[in-house]
Amino acid sequence: MKILVTGAAGFIGMHVCERLLARGDIVVGVDNLNDYYSPQLKHDRLQHLEPCPSFRFVKRDLADREGMTSLFEAERFDRVVHLAAQAGVRYSIQNPHAYVDSNLVGFINILEGCRHNKIQHLVYASSSSVYGGNAKMPFSEADSVDHPVSLYAATKKANELMAHTYSHLYGLPTTGLRFFTVYGPWGRPDMAPFLFTSAILEGRTIDVFNHGRMKRDFTYIDDIVEGVLRVLDRPAEPDRDFDPLQPNAGRSQAPYRVFNIGNNDSIDLMDFIEAIEDAVGIAAMKNFLPMQDGDVPATYADTQALKEWTGFSPSTDIKDGVSRFVAWYREYYAL
Repeated sequence: MKILVTGAAGFIGMHVCERLLARGDIVVGVDNLNDYYSPQLKHDRLQHLEPCPSFRFVKRDLADREGMTSLFEAERFDRVVHLAAQAGVRYSIQNPHAYVDSNLVGFINILEGCRHNKIQHLVYASSSSVYGGNAKMPFSEADSVDHPVSLYAATKKANELMAHTYSHLYGLPTTGLRFFTVYGPWGRPDMAPFLFTSAILEGRTIDVFNHGRMKRDFTYIDDIVEGVLRVLDRPAEPDRDFDPLQPNAGRSQAPYRVFNIGNNDSIDLMDFIEAIEDAVGIAAMKNFLPMQDGDVPATYADTQALKEWTGFSPSTDIKDGVSRFVAWYREYYAL
């Protein structure tokens, strides 16, 4: 198959491309290589992929309507994995327009490309952030997600609504994946595992928000990629048992699905920090701070729906995942 992967120079995107290429697919990767974090890391990820003859990279902004239209028309993709987005909860408070351009304008261009070019299946990245102010744990796809606490979360909820509309109107199979705190080799520098490891190795103090009273469903990158591929290979279908009088928010009468991808194991932030300390061999100096705006105290994924649909549920142990990340970090930075 010929597959478009947006955000190919990103953390999850690079790993998804690598797995698709390894199984024999043709992959066209798109990314605008913006400077939200180090473009050098993005270029290095691409260098990891470019030796494969079945991979081709196109630098393009998703908000470029004409550019995306011509790309879809020229390439005739079979399926699309849409991972590109302006990420980050806290950054959305400082720079809201970037989220509108990438996450809303960019997403409608993807939907239109899929609609007009007979794409078999669109799989796109949503986020655990959509659960916002929800307090019921674990988070289930059947739950309402109408109370986002950041603009980033609101754009991801909007993506799910937009996708449903296209599934309903045009019969486009769409599947949204709510990722839960992804970590691992080649990870994002703005995420806690990267920030903590960097600071500890350099002898700097780490900032620990909400005075450490945080829980996260940390999910290792290999589990995320396995989930993406399994979902990609099973296009969304209408739910024959869907009851509009008691609607399940994760499915529909249209070919539409939403799944959590998390480790189904909410970890105390302090335990996660301890796992990094053990892997690095250095105790962290900690600066305890209040909760940041737009953040939530806990995330916890119910992954039963994903398991029923694909037969897969993430399960990588936090100590194993952290040790692999720290080993990559030392190698990448030659430490």
